[in-house]
Amino acid sequence: MRIAIYGRDFNDTVLPYVQEVFDHLKSHNVQPVLHHKFKNSLHGKIKIPANTVIFHNHKELKEHADVLLSLGGDGTLLDTLSLIRDSGIPVIGINFGRLGFLASINKGEIESALKALIYGEYTLDERSLLSLESDNHLFGEENFALNDITIHRRDNSAMMIIHASMNGEFINSYWADGLIIATPTGSTAYSLSCGGPIIYPDSETVVITPIAPHNLNVRPVIIPDDNSLSFEVEARESKFLVSCDSRTVTVERSVKITIKKADFCINLIRLNNETYLNTLRNKLLWGIDTRNY
Repeated sequence: MRIAIYGRDFNDTVLPYVQEVFDHLKSHNVQPVLHHKFKNSLHGKIKIPANTVIFHNHKELKEHADVLLSLGGDGTLLDTLSLIRDSGIPVIGINFGRLGFLASINKGEIESALKALIYGEYTLDERSLLSLESDNHLFGEENFALNDITIHRRDNSAMMIIHASMNGEFINSYWADGLIIATPTGSTAYSLSCGGPIIYPDSETVVITPIAPHNLNVRPVIIPDDNSLSFEVEARESKFLVSCDSRTVTVERSVKITIKKADFCINLIRLNNETYLNTLRNKLLWGIDTRNY
């Protein structure tokens, strides 16, 4: 198995865990395939095997790797999408961050997780994505999101009016700070913090969640993911922001946006001792109440 590794700059407290990853791969005779920027960030801090292969972009990743290992939090794993794209290469994350819904492997489970990965003791959890279309080709070839696509005001601007339609039929005009269009995967991210529901991953839906809506009767709406959503913005300011996961661009008010289900999926690796409900219980502390015992 060829295991590629991606990560960001780390503080010194997690470097021993990063070293542990390389040591375990070496002990199992697995040749690491390392992203060039990540290698540069580890220079002089970690002992990297001499036979490590370096990759620079999604084309080289596809040539050299069977699996991508993300070291960091959920944001780091989301960064890997621009490398994986539609290659089908599965990804698994070791969580060096806080909550970690996507990067679900804890730091204390590195050895057992890598053994399971190397010996194929896992299943693939197929997750849908959203794609964004616009006249000015926002985000170029990286116009997709695993968690959510968000339309939101700039920091110094007033509330927006976002006119939303589905398959050409008017839904609502949202008076709000913004609007989140989230996949089931993204339902536990920004959408959840804005009052959106938790959606099971294979539900084949998306949720439209307003951000701080002015009209109190406006609530999140769940729709089937085979629909096309379009949005036009009305605001005092001439520009607003659009985000695909963690990537954000500034957009002219005249730009119209269409959001659909992407024509490819991402494969998340789920170890055989993991389930989605187990992840929810652990991350949200469900059932941790002394009255239950």
